[in-house]
Amino acid sequence: MDRQELAAFLRSRRERISPAEVGLPHGPRRRTPGLRREEVAQLAFISTEYYTRLEQARGPRPSREVLGGLARALRLSDAERGHLHHLAGAPPGPPPGPSREVRQSLLDLLHRLPQAAAFVTSATFEVLAWNDLAAALMEDFSALPPRDRNLVRRAFLTPRPAGSRLYGVSDVDAFARLSAQRLRAAAGRYPDAPEVTGLVAELLAGSEEFRRLWESHDVSAEPTLVKTFRHPVVGPVTVNCDALDITDRDQQVVIYTATPGSRSEEALRLLSVIGTQRMTPQTPQQVDFPA
Repeated sequence: MDRQELAAFLRSRRERISPAEVGLPHGPRRRTPGLRREEVAQLAFISTEYYTRLEQARGPRPSREVLGGLARALRLSDAERGHLHHLAGAPPGPPPGPSREVRQSLLDLLHRLPQAAAFVTSATFEVLAWNDLAAALMEDFSALPPRDRNLVRRAFLTPRPAGSRLYGVSDVDAFARLSAQRLRAAAGRYPDAPEVTGLVAELLAGSEEFRRLWESHDVSAEPTLVKTFRHPVVGPVTVNCDALDITDRDQQVVIYTATPGSRSEEALRLLSVIGTQRMTPQTPQQVDFPA
């Protein structure tokens, strides 16, 4: 345990957080920036005396439970959380669960891709954020409850008329294999996360196809580079598929673009108009999920 470095790290993280960020009133006579020690202690569910001793480099080694409380109270990123644990001489265990918070820079990116259908997914294929064209091409995610924005649940458990499974995409079988394999890898990274274990249990109980793919124990698959959506308004739309890994949050930005000059490009252009007319929320969109 490096008490001096731990103390300095805690102070630096405390001083960067404003009271408003954690739902506390600013109050009068704050002599230093950020939160007070007693406020951090309250948020972390530990005593003010104990937290003060940690910041003064004279506290005992904190338990994993205390470190977890401090990480939540100080809003640490995954990298900062790991650093905190290493300074305290207690290497972190598995991450608590897939991140559902999308960086503002990624939300801005979605907004700056008006000619592409773009969205962000979590490690469990939850659609966390999207732009208008993605909603027009696939569906209005803002009109769905959070659990129904999961693409794996939709692929395996949502009954659909023949030919329209998962928005009628041409690679639905390949997506099914890929999603089962990526979900198995996610289950290895988050063995105790209820949102992962619960989703897997639900899929195993409700889909023979998923159960067969799951039991293969595969954890990798070739991505689809081109797919065709059978859209009910503009007909078939063929798009190039690119996925950008956001490694620090275990997320992906998925971008669908049409070949310039193609009929599909014209279809996406028409969808951008239709989608803008029928979508009421502003773009880009992100929905807050319960912890």
